[in-house]
Amino acid sequence: MAGKVYLTGAGPGDVELLTLKAARIIKDADVIIYDRLANPEILEMAKDGCRFVYVGKEDGRHTLPQDQINEVIYNEALQNDVVCRLKGGDPFVFGRGGEEGAYLHEKGVEFEVIPGITSAISVPAYAGIPVTHRGVAVSFRVVTGHETPNKEASQIPWQNFKTDDTIVFLMGLHNLGRIASKLIEIGKPADFPVAVISKGTTPQQQVVVGTLENIAKKAKGLPTPALIVVGKVVKLQDQLQWFNPNKSE
Repeated sequence: MAGKVYLTGAGPGDVELLTLKAARIIKDADVIIYDRLANPEILEMAKDGCRFVYVGKEDGRHTLPQDQINEVIYNEALQNDVVCRLKGGDPFVFGRGGEEGAYLHEKGVEFEVIPGITSAISVPAYAGIPVTHRGVAVSFRVVTGHETPNKEASQIPWQNFKTDDTIVFLMGLHNLGRIASKLIEIGKPADFPVAVISKGTTPQQQVVVGTLENIAKKAKGLPTPALIVVGKVVKLQDQLQWFNPNKSE
């Protein structure tokens, strides 16, 4: 009989943003299958004898394709009682958790989803940028930035972004210039505020603020993972910036 798989959100990076439930499963796990965006310090919480399986992905370099990762999770469930599939952020926010859960369902393996704090709201918060704010933004949209804006048959409804208050792009650093150009093309002002946040919620966090016109140049060289925030809420950073790990005492 197969064990149980926990599709577990690791949160955005700061270990203290891990949920209590996620921490409990990590401590109970017989094996932890983790990705690149999960803070490696979290693995130190595992019990003695727990095995670790790395299946990380980064732009252009995947340890394993997704179909093979699904197989790894399934095979580990056949051999262990508690399998923790540890994923950065939240498993269902561009995390392929839905695909993994569907595969386990097809194979008849029991699974549970443990939501994680998504970087879409927590990383801007650590940069002093609220994704909504009374009188400034009453809504926000979360978009994959991994898809090239100008590719044919894009699934991204760019024309719908004209009136969005706040747009958060995940995994979009390498497409930043094209994203900015596309937003200007659909009618956003060239001087519309943008922030790029690299390694958010961690001691390595860096924040670059600019406009759609100049952000690609200003953010050049920032390390991944990075998140892009487009909207007037970016201007609130002057008042709300509270986390500055690079500030000297």
